[in-house]
Amino acid sequence: MAAKGERTPGGKLIIVILIGLALAIPLFSVYLMSDDRRSQSETARASIAEGWGGPQTIAGPLLVIPYLDQATETVSEGGRQVTKSTSVWRALTVAPEVAAIDTRIKPERRTRSIYEAVVYEAAVQGQARFALPADLARLGVALDSIAFDRAEIRFGLADARGLFGPPPQVAADGRPLVLQPGKGPGDTGGSGFFARLDASALRGGTLGATFSYAFRGNGWLTLSPQAGDTRWTVASPWPHPSFQGGFLPATRQVGADGFTATWRVGNLALGRALVTTGGADAGSDDGAARRGYLGAEAGDRDARVTLVQPVDLYSQVNRAVKYGFLFIGFTFLAFLMFDVIAGVRVAGAEYLLVGAGLVLFFVLLLALAEIVGFTAAYLIASAAIIAQIGAYSAAVLKSWRRAWYIGGLLIALYAVLYVLLSLEAYALLIGALMLFVALGVVMYATRRIDWGGRRDDGDTMVSA
Repeated sequence: MAAKGERTPGGKLIIVILIGLALAIPLFSVYLMSDDRRSQSETARASIAEGWGGPQTIAGPLLVIPYLDQATETVSEGGRQVTKSTSVWRALTVAPEVAAIDTRIKPERRTRSIYEAVVYEAAVQGQARFALPADLARLGVALDSIAFDRAEIRFGLADARGLFGPPPQVAADGRPLVLQPGKGPGDTGGSGFFARLDASALRGGTLGATFSYAFRGNGWLTLSPQAGDTRWTVASPWPHPSFQGGFLPATRQVGADGFTATWRVGNLALGRALVTTGGADAGSDDGAARRGYLGAEAGDRDARVTLVQPVDLYSQVNRAVKYGFLFIGFTFLAFLMFDVIAGVRVAGAEYLLVGAGLVLFFVLLLALAEIVGFTAAYLIASAAIIAQIGAYSAAVLKSWRRAWYIGGLLIALYAVLYVLLSLEAYALLIGALMLFVALGVVMYATRRIDWGGRRDDGDTMVSA
């Protein structure tokens, strides 16, 4: 039985558990600190990219051609209902039959203090072919009512401030066009540029257009497809792309020297006709129309490539903090075993100081990772904490040999944690197996402990 005034093994276990639970408060504070630093990092990255150009969406080209239509309305004159017919201008929006767009993305890392943002320059070249459908009359549009000489060809760019370098070049059937700002189609909110042209070639024929322009952006680049058959090819030396949106590449190659991806999107997949009629300027609000297709949310009919920064240190730190209880639990368990088995008394304050050191590891990891990167920070922080707790353990456990056991345990724990952070898919399995083995070891080591302190010295265990 336990000596008078001395806590029983069970009492010591309860105290250790309570101290461990108390350490949940600073551990959770570190988790919140990491989220706050992530928010500051995102704000800093946005500041770095400010003025360069935001995440970009490109759309078009689209042809918007005015045509005359008859509108009727019923009015009351002298107590009688009179129907009047008036001529109004409406807009015929024509998407290309075929559009081939080639984009070259040149990424660049920009830094400010300890923060880094990835921005890019993109060069777009393409060609498109327009034609009117043979059954145009079914739309209620007569060929003679179309003002081909007042047509406009429109291109969308989400943040037109990103345009740089030589001015955009657009030609229709080889004839250069003069560009004007605005009237962007698609999901660009009207941002972009357009040109007026004579589209008389569409009378029984086709109209070809070529275009090239360069712009800056950051984060991602999105294409809002418009054509009956859109072929979009993107190439970049950035080795970490992420393909998102409603359409994924038909082919892609990703390697250490960059990536190349090609999308093929048809208007049947978009759920839209190539020719639509609308109000006085229907083409300028094409984004609103697209959001209504088949009840889809905006972006579900887009193709996107994001230039991903491969290491999100804040996510890794947050994941590491989630394993903080394992560190505290295993380390406290080792001290408890020395206490109840080897007879080395460990005070509650000593448990608390060791736990504070284990929590401090995650603070050091976060602070150092922002400066030297996650892996180097992990090595430095773990080495510092292992040395600190190891030296303290030698005094608490009154033996350097026992302190080496604690140091070895911590080395194993930090090594396992790094593996868990690296092998995300198998983290749960490895963690569960580790707990299973640890529980078995503790069960075996404590099988003869009288946790309640009630056994007599003469009591013996009953063998199976």
